[in-house]
Amino acid sequence: MTTITPKILLQAYAVGIFPMAETAEDNALYWVEPDERGIFPLHGLRISHSLRKQVRKQAFEIRIDSAFSEVIDACAAKTESRQSTWINARIRKLYNQLHQMDHCHSVECWQDGKLVGGLYGVKIGAAFFGESMFSRVTDASKVALVHLIARLNAGGFQLLDAQFMNPHLKTLGAIVISKADYKELLPSAIAASADFNRFKDDNDPARVLHFAGLR
Repeated sequence: MTTITPKILLQAYAVGIFPMAETAEDNALYWVEPDERGIFPLHGLRISHSLRKQVRKQAFEIRIDSAFSEVIDACAAKTESRQSTWINARIRKLYNQLHQMDHCHSVECWQDGKLVGGLYGVKIGAAFFGESMFSRVTDASKVALVHLIARLNAGGFQLLDAQFMNPHLKTLGAIVISKADYKELLPSAIAASADFNRFKDDNDPARVLHFAGLR
């Protein structure tokens, strides 16, 4: 079994490669480099009128990095609509290590003291690589995405990588680019500086919508 360390993982992301498992139960990992890449233009987010209302009325308490392990566990868990995931025990361990190194972050939605949705991803320079999201309450993961994009724009990020495109991400404004185009964007984003923690206004819906490009 090939030993993958956090350092190797960061090096892989920096050249456009990331690991996956066949299933959560399979301990093996394999490297993935998609021919087509899903990315979110940081000023191209699209959300419904009802989701905008959810942000405005602060349906969720937003926390950052307060329960990272719980977020990745929730993303790995089976649900009625998702019988298997690609997040196995090795991935959970590696990304928890990256979190301790300040290279992996979670955006969390809480309600009545319970974690009900969120997402996590990897940060290198001014690039953020979105890994997975989950919802236990309607729209929780979408609200987390709005707050993530606000945070990335406020912090000076250049790239939000969604890895694979799917119909759900497309409705939110994600686009597909070729591997070649992605590799042109990646080096400058990796080399630049950005601050994931610059944004302090998750409890101010107007500021969130402004920085998410949803004025």
